[in-house]
Amino acid sequence: MQKIQILGVPIDKVDMKEAVKRATDAIEHNKKYFIVTPNSEIVVEANKNKELLNIIKSADLVVPDGIGIVIGSKIIGQPLSERVTGIDLMEQLLIYANQNSKSIYLIGGREGIAFDAALNIKKKYPNIKIAGTHHGYFRGIHTGKPGHREEEEVIEHITKADADMVFVALGALKQEKFISAYLQRLSGRLFMGVGGSLDVYSGIVQRAPQIYQNLGIEWLYRLIKEPFRIKRMMSLPVFLINVIIKKEKPM
Repeated sequence: MQKIQILGVPIDKVDMKEAVKRATDAIEHNKKYFIVTPNSEIVVEANKNKELLNIIKSADLVVPDGIGIVIGSKIIGQPLSERVTGIDLMEQLLIYANQNSKSIYLIGGREGIAFDAALNIKKKYPNIKIAGTHHGYFRGIHTGKPGHREEEEVIEHITKADADMVFVALGALKQEKFISAYLQRLSGRLFMGVGGSLDVYSGIVQRAPQIYQNLGIEWLYRLIKEPFRIKRMMSLPVFLINVIIKKEKPM
């Protein structure tokens, strides 16, 4: 498995087709498989947060979710062929699930979001089995209260569902921490953090138009729609500057 390192964070050198193949092979072979989808913001954070960096390193597949990662790979002379965004990878896995009558579990968002997302997914992909859903507003490791009773109930719910794929939308960093902490306890095959994807599938958030997606500037569309994101968006230039600086440093 070819990897590159950007600011010390390992990224698998895969395109969408290869990412889907690796993920579905794991499901078919009944293996637990943990997918992380870092963008430039997460890579910057991983440089400050050793726990997050170790979680990314422990993942089975780390895909380049963001145009910043692709640009960074070109700067260091190890170009990635394309972005593999979390929501697009999730969509491809849903297509696979529909074709093969696989089951999914959705967790995250406020009350009702995961349920509504499941309904819409079922309408689009009728052969998918909905193993279960749960909101993301429970106390536990992702809220700084490890081992809380509410979280234990969620773990039990996911384990009883025994889904082929578990999509976790607790927000970047929190979802990866949750999956990493309980991967061995949870029943299921594939586990993937999907950020705000359930908001899109539920219908409460509209994804950027296709032209923004094709150009890799969905971040710009979100910024136009939600100017308060400006502070988070600053991670992209910080990331690129750091990549350039590290590349220029003599070994």
